[in-house]
Amino acid sequence: MNFMQSLQQAWRGNASLVCIGLDPEPAKFPAPLRGRPDAVFEFCAALVDATADLVCAYKPQIAHFAALGAEDALARLIAHIHTRHPGVPVILDAKRGDIGSTAQHYAAEAFDRYGADAVTVNPYLGRDSLQPFLDRTDKGVIVLCRTSNAGGADFQALDCGGEPLYLRVARTVARDWNTHGNCALVVGATWPEELGKVRALVGDMPILVPGIGAQGGDVAAVLAHGRTADGTGLLVSSSRAILYAGSGADFADTARAAALALREDINHFRQTPV
Repeated sequence: MNFMQSLQQAWRGNASLVCIGLDPEPAKFPAPLRGRPDAVFEFCAALVDATADLVCAYKPQIAHFAALGAEDALARLIAHIHTRHPGVPVILDAKRGDIGSTAQHYAAEAFDRYGADAVTVNPYLGRDSLQPFLDRTDKGVIVLCRTSNAGGADFQALDCGGEPLYLRVARTVARDWNTHGNCALVVGATWPEELGKVRALVGDMPILVPGIGAQGGDVAAVLAHGRTADGTGLLVSSSRAILYAGSGADFADTARAAALALREDINHFRQTPV
């Protein structure tokens, strides 16, 4: 089963558009885990096991693991998800984008070393920098388009032949790069109107939407502007608001409650007519 098939299955089977970002920060871990030699894996695996029936994907952020020297924990975590919760895809949030053999190595890192089902990439260097990812037809290639941070407008909103650059990116990916049907886009929840413009251009292409929760994105606006006619099409990502919802020994149960609340909130607005 390829990434897109797994994603569609999870949308339906778990009745969920929730994507949980796995961004471990040991200083925020509950007291029972602090100082344990395998705390990063134990924390993330416990959260996964508590929420796997509530999500459409997980999104580990590679820098949060690499900065801790926890690359092995990341590889084991992705293997754990695939073994214990088959059918829930894993997106490696790496934002890669480089040329030639370097791009080939980045693709091998994401898909062969870590076993991710999809990876986030940066389109700034053009198609050839992403070709090694695009050629992996069973894997997802999730291209940055309109990012959730305020500074994204520095370049993404610049005029590009009568349209903002982010729309040129969306159009190019949908029209020219998605020949294998394995592309998706990143559009931040903090820009719902821009999300609607992207959706109008790309049809039913999946869109990863960060910025819900700690960044203040509005669920109702995201669903109104971004969902497809069948009420799917989105991976609504939340990290800190779920991971660190609780700080006690029951942290996994508290995270589950936060994930369930987000799923119910999203599903409420999925029912509103387009």
